[in-house]
Amino acid sequence: MQDELFRDDILRGRTAVISGGGTGIGFAIARQLGRLGARVAICARNFGELEAAAARLRAEAIEALPFSVNIRDEATVAAFFAALAQAGWQPDILVNNAGGQFAAPALEVSPNGFRSVVDLNLTGSWLMSSAFARQFSQSGQRQGSIVSIVLAQEQGIPGMVHAAAARAGVANMMKTLAYEWGPLGLTANAIAPGTVETAALARYDRASLEATVARLPVARMATPEEVAQAVAYLVSPAARFITGITLQIDGGEHLTGVQPQTGA
Repeated sequence: MQDELFRDDILRGRTAVISGGGTGIGFAIARQLGRLGARVAICARNFGELEAAAARLRAEAIEALPFSVNIRDEATVAAFFAALAQAGWQPDILVNNAGGQFAAPALEVSPNGFRSVVDLNLTGSWLMSSAFARQFSQSGQRQGSIVSIVLAQEQGIPGMVHAAAARAGVANMMKTLAYEWGPLGLTANAIAPGTVETAALARYDRASLEATVARLPVARMATPEEVAQAVAYLVSPAARFITGITLQIDGGEHLTGVQPQTGA
C-alpha cells in the first residue's frame, strides 16, 4: 500500500521511536515507517509482545529494536533515550501512540481512575516528547517530527471523560510545542482516529459499535494501516511545513456528533 503514496526509501537514514509499538495501531505505524526505510525502536511495558513484534518486523527486513519502557516514569524514559544514543540510534521521529482508558460514566470515575488515565496519556506523552526534544536539540540534527495519537473528540467523548481530558491536553500540547520547538527544527502534530479495527475493540459491544459506525459518512471502521499512512505523511519531507495541527482520521465523525470508540 505504501507504494501508492511514497517512494520506498523516503525515510532512509531516519530513526523512529514508536511508543505502544508492539500491537494494533502502534505496530502498523512501526511497520509502515520501517517499510519506508526508517529504523524503528518500539517501546511498551510488555516486553514479550515487543520482542515478537520486533521479530515480525525484522522478518520483513526492517531494522527494529524493542525496549521495555514505562512512559509514566521519568527515569525510565531518560534511560531509554540514553540507551538509544549508546546504540547509535539517535531518533529524529517520535510517535506518541501508547495510552489507554476504560469506559465509565463520569460520575463513576474515581479520582484515582481519572489521575491514572491522565498520567498515562498526557504525562506519558509529555515525558517522551521532552526527553526526545532534549536529545534531539543536542544532536545537531536539523529536522525532526513528533506525532501524537489522540482520539476523535470534536463532540466530547461520553463515557470516557478522563480520556477526553487527557487526549485534548495532548492535542493542545502539540500546538504549543509546535511554537516552542519549531526553531529546533521539530514539527509537532496530532492525529485523531475515530474507530479503528483492532483487537482492542473486543472490550466494547460489537453491535453498538457497528450501528454507530454505520451512521458515519464513510460507513466503516478505519484500518490501523490508514492511521499509519497519515503518520508517514506527517513525518515525511512532504509535510515539513505542517505543524501544530490535529489531523482527523475519523470517516467524517467530526461532522456528525457520533462518538464511537477507538481501538488502540
